[in-house]
Amino acid sequence: MSDKKKVLVAMSGGVDSSVAAVLLMDEYDVIGATMRLFTNEDIQLDKHKSCCSLDDVEDARYVASKLGFEHYVYNFGDRFKECVIDKFNQCYINGLTPNPCIDCNRFIKFDALLKRAELLGMDYIATGHYVRRSYDEQTGRYIIRKGIDPSKDQSYVLYGMTQHQLAKTLFPIGEITKEHTREIAEQYQLINASKPDSQDICFVPDGNYAKFIEGYTGKTFPRGAFIDKEGNVLGEHSGMIRYTVGQRKGLGVALGKPAYVISKDVKNNTITLGSDEDLFTDTAYANDVNWVSVDAPAKPMRVNARVRYNQKEQPATLYPLDNGNIKVIFDKPQRAITYGQALVCYREDILLGGGTCIPEEKLYL
Repeated sequence: MSDKKKVLVAMSGGVDSSVAAVLLMDEYDVIGATMRLFTNEDIQLDKHKSCCSLDDVEDARYVASKLGFEHYVYNFGDRFKECVIDKFNQCYINGLTPNPCIDCNRFIKFDALLKRAELLGMDYIATGHYVRRSYDEQTGRYIIRKGIDPSKDQSYVLYGMTQHQLAKTLFPIGEITKEHTREIAEQYQLINASKPDSQDICFVPDGNYAKFIEGYTGKTFPRGAFIDKEGNVLGEHSGMIRYTVGQRKGLGVALGKPAYVISKDVKNNTITLGSDEDLFTDTAYANDVNWVSVDAPAKPMRVNARVRYNQKEQPATLYPLDNGNIKVIFDKPQRAITYGQALVCYREDILLGGGTCIPEEKLYL
């Protein structure tokens, strides 16, 4: 029997997780695992069409067979529905704009899958995220650093990880670039070496969120008023879930000048439109905060923060509030801080922690 430690590699069917497995094979006993999260029927896709998740399972299985290790498929559909799909729907219904990838990492990959791995006696799980993990001997904490490829860094979606989860997780490709990842896949003649990266939310493959929510929940969302900041009616919107803060296209109103969604009022079913300048603010609030690489701060601290996945971090001051909530004041106003998105804080390349953007008045509800 091998004296190597055992690692369960979460294989999505993509090139990143496949190469993660390649990089671990010399040092560890590798087993591949692909998570079945939904079926065609779950996401209102024609059952006769090829489902992306089924294709991905086959790609992962093929890679595992070619590389010579075992591969298993685990069904986490019920957990995914509860913690990701249902939450996604409810957030939109409540006027928020969620990031379901964060919830999938938090509740599925690094919770449900890790627990399964521990039951199987595995020492670690591994994923194809472009981040780096290290251990700080002085603080006794595991640290997440950005991946060295700045165009692929995925630390933003991992701010919910706990110290236990970090102790049990490996990120093999965080030290290489995406280009190098594809080169390794070509070298090993993997079927997914040139497979394009996934762009849409996995359970909404056509990107039509409103259609998905209405079909999944069976609910319809009534038309309401577009208003200006003074409350004057400007036109009619076609349902609250079809709009997000910062949106300009698809409003269907002609005002003779560019108009943007600047806020949403679910209670009164109104959407406020304004100018691009109206979207800028220097203050963000967050709840459900998790600290990754540092202990929760007891006093204000300087950070670099971002409020959406593709945004570059901006210098700011973080203020700890009651109940573990935080306030972040940016040095310069930021555009379209959107409730439901993540506010994530860094010190240089170290992920400090993050939370969910909410209105100030809802901090203590």
